[in-house]
This record gives sequence, C-alpha cells and structure tokens, in this order.
Amino acid sequence: MIDPAQEVFDHLRAISVRAFELIHDLDARRKLIDQYFCVHPSTSEIHGQWYPVKTDHIPMEWVVADNADPDRRILYVHGGSWISGSLAGYRAFLSRVSHATGAVVLSVDYRLAPEHKFPAGLDDCTQAYQWMRGNGPDGKRPASAAYLMGDSAGGNLALAALLKIKASNLPLPAAVIAISPATDFTAESPSLVSRASVDPIINPEILPALIPNYLGEHTAPTDPYASPLFGDYSGMPPLLLQVGDAEVLLDDSTRLAKHAAEQGCDVTLEIWDGMPHVFQGFAPFLPEASEAIANIGNFIRQH
Repeated sequence: MIDPAQEVFDHLRAISVRAFELIHDLDARRKLIDQYFCVHPSTSEIHGQWYPVKTDHIPMEWVVADNADPDRRILYVHGGSWISGSLAGYRAFLSRVSHATGAVVLSVDYRLAPEHKFPAGLDDCTQAYQWMRGNGPDGKRPASAAYLMGDSAGGNLALAALLKIKASNLPLPAAVIAISPATDFTAESPSLVSRASVDPIINPEILPALIPNYLGEHTAPTDPYASPLFGDYSGMPPLLLQVGDAEVLLDDSTRLAKHAAEQGCDVTLEIWDGMPHVFQGFAPFLPEASEAIANIGNFIRQH
C-alpha cells in the first residue's frame, strides 16, 4: 500500500538532489522547481478557470473556482527561494485554494532574483495588491474583501507587503495566510539545526547564499521588509501560519507567531506533525494537505 507522505518525502529528496546538481544552471533549476508539487497526477488537476492579466510590468493570473465570489479576492505570492516559482507551477494548488475559500485568487508573477534583487519583488507584490483591491476577474470593481497569502519566500513577501501596506497607510487586508514562511535572514531559528536531518528539501547550508542573491550588499538582514520577523504587527489583521514540523523553517513561524501575538495581533499557528515544506500543494494526494487547505478556507470565511 502506498504511503502518500513517504511518496512526497521521496519526491522532494529527489528534487533536492537534482537541484544541487543544477546549482550553476538557473534556468534548469527554475524548471525543476516547477515540478515541486508533481508527485502524483492528481496534484496537477485544475478545478475551475484561469485568466491572464497584466498591469504595468507585472504578469498575473486569476484562478477562479466555480463557487468563487469575484468580489472576494486573495493575492497569492508563490514560493521558490526568491529565485524561482511560476504561475503555471501553482495553478492547480490555487484552484483548490479558490474552491476552499470561495474567493478568487490573483497569482502574481513578481520579478525574481538574482536578475531583480530586493525590493523589486516586494514592490511588485505591493502594487499587485493595490491593483487587486479595485479590479476583479470580471473587470474594474472594488473588492468586498481582500486577503494576502503566500508560501515560503512568497510567505516572506506577503508578510513584508503587509508591513509596507501598513506603513503606507493603505487599506489593510481582511486577513493574511502564510504557509511555511521564511521570516528571518539572520538564520537564528533553532529549527535550522534541529530539523536539518528530517527536512527532505531545504538544506540550511544554502541559506547564506540567498542573502547576496536576493538582498544584495546594501540591505541588512534585520530590515523588516527583508525579515518580517522584525516587523511591527500592532493593529494588523488576523494571521494564519501553517508549517510542518519536518522542516528547517519551523521556527521561522513559531517565532513570528510569538512576536506578532505579543504585539496584539490575532495569530493562529498550526504545526502539522510529520509534514514537509509547503505540503499543502500535494492535495488531494496527501490527506493532510487537503485538511490544511480546508482550514485555510474556514479561516478566510471567518474573516
């Protein structure tokens, strides 16, 4: 009998090995990462429609489940270590998010490093969120509710965009969801060591290389827009964090949850036993992934 979790772990280990072999071939690595969720044919099935859209220089895509309200909108920021990730690679997963939440999803193809270093991607995400508030999949119309969501590096960017939106006195989202977010470029999370032997995809030894690739030479790792762990979450909307306990970024979530809660933010932290990085994308093959997406749907509907 197939153990879905074991299949997922084996799949991610194979990707990790191949990614290391392609360390000097960025184009090939980007194509490889687009296969992150492709452990089983079911994970690539798309439920609903998708429509390309572009404002200024930012390519984006609406993902719309049949039950989705076009006036309730989620801006989704994909992961990929700030150097990879694509609209196509996330389309099937986001169709499930749209169905579970009853909201349409705007997936943003922000500029990637190292060609475009910080804060180019963050600027794109912030601009995309502002655009989404006034535009839906059926044309120009204000959103009745707007949300921010992202995973891994995209979780970092979603949280950083939240901080930037607040600092700019723009309307805040109704709620924010961060999946396995990377929140601390100072690499102080204890799980970088304690979970290194069980994480099938992220080798913490490569994290220092991301600083010059993404931040460049002139941004401090403690800058809140680079490391949202150091941001001010007072007066922020409700926050849902989902993370697996088999990933080195576990404490990037636990520490952020503690920090934001101490500042008065309404934080829900879900730690999923035995789950790897961004396991939610393996639905419906992985039962825990489907359950986690259902929880995201409930969270969005409550706000």
